[in-house]
Amino acid sequence: VCLFLLLVWFAVDYRRFAVRLRLLRRLEQEITLSTEQLPEPDGALEAQYQALVRALDADRRAQLTRSQQGYQELVEYYTVWAHQIKTPIAAMRLLLQSPAPDPGEVGVQLTRIEQYVQMALACQRLGSPTTDYVIRRCPLEPIARAQVRQLAPLFVHKRLSLEFVIPTDVTVLTDEKWLGFVLGQLLMNALQYTREGGVRLYLEPDAPLTLVIADSGCGIRPEDLPRVFEQGYTGLGGRQNQGSTGLGLHLCRQITDRLGHSLRLE
Repeated sequence: VCLFLLLVWFAVDYRRFAVRLRLLRRLEQEITLSTEQLPEPDGALEAQYQALVRALDADRRAQLTRSQQGYQELVEYYTVWAHQIKTPIAAMRLLLQSPAPDPGEVGVQLTRIEQYVQMALACQRLGSPTTDYVIRRCPLEPIARAQVRQLAPLFVHKRLSLEFVIPTDVTVLTDEKWLGFVLGQLLMNALQYTREGGVRLYLEPDAPLTLVIADSGCGIRPEDLPRVFEQGYTGLGGRQNQGSTGLGLHLCRQITDRLGHSLRLE
């Protein structure tokens, strides 16, 4: 009798075990969809295992969402970038087809292409987990002067003045390469929207650690100011200026946040 009861109990237990095993094997193929169909836990230990599985699944879903969002942002970015870089390329092609191309105008278009390429490289490196930052004390004046020198053809072509007042003894704790990119983008924006007058670089008298890049351009509407650092946002000025991508200031904000600098626009 005891043997018979033991066999009955073993058969019932094995059947329950087989049902749960088939369910788990089926869920193994569908685990990418949901963990809600896990069977009721058989004891505290199995309940803990299921909680661990659900936590891992939630983390995987969060990572997948971030990855998809990052990929979508990259697609949108490079779509806009490819569309915008065609403008200086087409302009340079037309200039070179003319009997006597203007070297100054060719240089301007080449500078714009270089800026777009630097922007694309910065976006790629910024999203990489292996981005290298070399944080050290750097003199500010050579970093800013290098960017001004790179954009000199645009200053000459647009006949804009430049006031450069940065003491040589001012240092900043930063990454020289990334800070230079930010300054270059801000100067490029100033040049794009300034038709007459000029650009000034100086240290704020009331805040000696604040570098100011001021221009005499058209300015930005007050309602556009809160959104100018959003990706792809150009505002009214950007829609009127076909060379605007709405990406430069967005990258500048990301970089300054990572470097521990603040960036303010008025």
